[in-house]
Amino acid sequence: MSDVSPEPRQAKAGRVAAATFLGTTIEWYDFFIYGAAAAIVFGPQFFTDLSPAAALIASFGTFASGFVARPVGGILFGHFGDRFGRKPTLVASLLIMGLGTFCIALLPTYAQIGAAAPVLLILLRLVQGLGVGGEWGGAVLMATEHAPEGRRASFSSFPQMGIPAGIVLSNLVFLLTSLVVGPASFVAWGWRIPFVLSAMLVVVALFVRLRLEESPVFEAARRDGAVRRLPVLEVLTTNPLSIVLGAGVSLAPSALGYLFSVYLLSYGTGVGIPQKTMLLLISAAALVFLAAVVVSARISDRMSPTRVFLAGTGASVVVVFVAFALFDTATVAGVFGALAVLAVVLGPMVGVQAIIVTTAFSPSMRYTGASLAFQLGSVVGGGITPVVATTILATTGSSTAIAGYLSVVSILSLVSVALLPRTARRTGTVVTAAEPSAP
Repeated sequence: MSDVSPEPRQAKAGRVAAATFLGTTIEWYDFFIYGAAAAIVFGPQFFTDLSPAAALIASFGTFASGFVARPVGGILFGHFGDRFGRKPTLVASLLIMGLGTFCIALLPTYAQIGAAAPVLLILLRLVQGLGVGGEWGGAVLMATEHAPEGRRASFSSFPQMGIPAGIVLSNLVFLLTSLVVGPASFVAWGWRIPFVLSAMLVVVALFVRLRLEESPVFEAARRDGAVRRLPVLEVLTTNPLSIVLGAGVSLAPSALGYLFSVYLLSYGTGVGIPQKTMLLLISAAALVFLAAVVVSARISDRMSPTRVFLAGTGASVVVVFVAFALFDTATVAGVFGALAVLAVVLGPMVGVQAIIVTTAFSPSMRYTGASLAFQLGSVVGGGITPVVATTILATTGSSTAIAGYLSVVSILSLVSVALLPRTARRTGTVVTAAEPSAP
């Protein structure tokens, strides 16, 4: 029987949850400032020999390139996280992400070094993707595996809250920077400031993460000799269908999330909403998104997370058409309404996504399996969405066609989440709140 009282254990779990929220907020800040820059300035700075539409597609293409590295990061960091622990892996992923982001701030433009500029931009984006590929799984597992019994769903949502928080932080920093330096200076050099600020934020996050204790579930696995030498091979041979379905679950949250945070910034300016107004509207709607994540996660502690996910994803099949209809009114009220309804359906998906995907894998290969599933879904669902949406609009001139594409993606996630729990139970990997949370 443990001599540790429930109060200190609860306090420890709260500190871990807060630390994972802070760390993922900074990591997603890094990831999203790139998205904002891709929508606003990377086209004219790094693709000056292309038409505006082609430059925007190319710019979003560099954004998508970061997703190519995310499954690699998931496998690499997942291997070390399942072999040596969650904590050191989280520290390493944060350092890599911060380094890539800071180097982007120093990157010469096309006018200065020619074609080497976009090549270097893509390489640094790949470094960012590698870092964020290892971040998600480690942060979610640290929060979940420290969670008090019966509160795993709500604790798993703390890293997920970093997504809308990162959107708010990145947009507000971009907005404040543009206001301080002016539009012309912002496009010329001011866009670099948010990337430089990332270095200071990373130092704060490192200080917090280095003070955390290792996951008690991993420590128990290490004591019991359950740590695997090659977790990626084990998960691929024993749980391939769970990886596929877990990736399917991640399709809709990623597609709608990057539509919300990246593509609609350029789409909104295209329909006549000023850039600064768009940044404010997305930030305000991201607060709605954050609230929806919190509420849905708390609800899922009392009912099936799968039902919560089904509700949000099912609603999104129709809501995407409503959102684009509101957006195309080209009014501030209509655009905010569109963003708000997207935020409301995104919240239930993102709020329970982590607990659904991670519990499909046993602790000995959970970092690897959950990371790989999440990152593959993010590549297919989120990484290509800004590019696909821009191409659809350039080809058809119809936002309804974009909504149709997103609706199909949501249906695929509906099918995946309906099948995943059954698959996990058949393979014996599904874990409930009864799993030990602390020694």
